[in-house]
Amino acid sequence: MADVFSKQKRSQVMAAIKSRRNKATELKLISILRENEITGWRRNKKLLGKPDFVFRRERLVVFVDGCFWHGCSRHGRQPTSNSDYWFAKLNRNRQRDKSVTRKLRKIGWKVLRLWEHDLIQSEKAANKIKSILKRNKK
Repeated sequence: MADVFSKQKRSQVMAAIKSRRNKATELKLISILRENEITGWRRNKKLLGKPDFVFRRERLVVFVDGCFWHGCSRHGRQPTSNSDYWFAKLNRNRQRDKSVTRKLRKIGWKVLRLWEHDLIQSEKAANKIKSILKRNKK
């Protein structure tokens, strides 16, 4: 089906839609953090890339990347309709993730990127975070 908007108008419409983040995965990680008594984190801190969780004292940021939006090689799927658009969009997301990670590390932050599917094995996800926090204790 053809789009009812011009390419420019569609771009304006899409740009006006504000991200509501991925609340379900963030809530899942919150429950994992609480179950494992991992403290010191904050959400919604104004920092490059808008990390999902920030451990300021230990200078650790945690991103929970959705398998679709960030191009997980195991669970991400390439849409078949409008595939050129989606290929470019998902590729830009991956490039942005790499750039944000590189910039944050350059200014002294540790960056942990968890995939959405990593939260299924909650103990393993918690152990990754604990391990980094333990190394970064000051």
